[in-house]
Amino acid sequence: MAMTDRRTLMALAATALLPAGLARAAINPSETDNLGFTPDEPFLAQARRLLAKVPAIDLHAHPGRTFGRGAVGLSAAAASIIAGGPFEDRAIADMRAGGISGASFAAVADLQILDARGTALAATREFAPGEARATYGRQIANLKTYVVAAGAQLVRQPSDFTTFKRRGEIGALLAVEGADFLAGDLSGLRAAFDDSVRSITLVHYHSNELGETQTAPGPSQGLTGFGRDVVTEMGRLGMIVDVAHAAEPVVRGVLAATDRPVMCSHTFILGHGTNNARFISEALAREIAAHGGVIGVWPAGIGATTLNDYVDRIFQLADVVGPDHVALGTDMDANYRPVMTSYRQLPLVVSELLRRGYGEGHVRAFLGGNFLRVFKTVWAGRIR
Repeated sequence: MAMTDRRTLMALAATALLPAGLARAAINPSETDNLGFTPDEPFLAQARRLLAKVPAIDLHAHPGRTFGRGAVGLSAAAASIIAGGPFEDRAIADMRAGGISGASFAAVADLQILDARGTALAATREFAPGEARATYGRQIANLKTYVVAAGAQLVRQPSDFTTFKRRGEIGALLAVEGADFLAGDLSGLRAAFDDSVRSITLVHYHSNELGETQTAPGPSQGLTGFGRDVVTEMGRLGMIVDVAHAAEPVVRGVLAATDRPVMCSHTFILGHGTNNARFISEALAREIAAHGGVIGVWPAGIGATTLNDYVDRIFQLADVVGPDHVALGTDMDANYRPVMTSYRQLPLVVSELLRRGYGEGHVRAFLGGNFLRVFKTVWAGRIR
């Protein structure tokens, strides 16, 4: 009871330091569990003021878990890992409370062919004819319905994020995690663009016509010819290439195939306490950065147990690639044992970055500036 009372008083004290319009977004006592640091109220107030001014954008998320609605043939084990157990949809409310102004709203292309392999996911079969495209269509329809019902707005170009921020609206950038829905047909990209999709992760847990996934790399381990065509066409349309989940030779093939910056939306780097198949090497991280790209720091519970561990990882990645290439990539609502469990905790992350000397300019870049630079560059190079 004493700990709860202290946290309640801390939240009230932080609220008193906020501008009147942000008082409703105060941290709840439950959101200070398992932090690994003690929130500093003056820095928390500074964090909230900053979040009120600048667009904060999550590179990868699954708000509302719409990808699972109406799914047929999904295994119970895969559903459990993807959904993370009982779920109450609070995504948009949490975004508003935490100062998030936009995020990727991602479909999951290979959802119906995944199953659990221990604590990981893997593809256990190939798609039936037409199945991948049908899965895509269902999920995009779900996402659009969800966006409208939640009072969010579809992002179709980079300037929408700042416009929606100014209006106090949430920007939803539609994305697809895995290009399986193309099924070897390049014309599907134009159709996806017309559906308002603005980013595609080339592979997810299923190696496809573009290349291999990093968790189950095949013998060739490179970007295919069709993959190069997809990357080129995405650049022509102004779509952001996401290389998360791709085997490193595939990522290097992407970098060789395009002069546009790419993003790796949710990952971390090898060699910093914990290695995992979903992490990337420092060398590859530097190559993505040298190409002008951005990397989303992933708050998965892989070698991390507290929110402080997540803040540590932001600093560690910045040390490797520079602060101009580091961003927020939470995988919210579908993450594995997340150490950042709610968007309401974003002010705490920002406050700790500020307290530990990351600097307001670098924090602004982390929150949205770096991603917007990439999106603007990709969009400016499209063929109208």
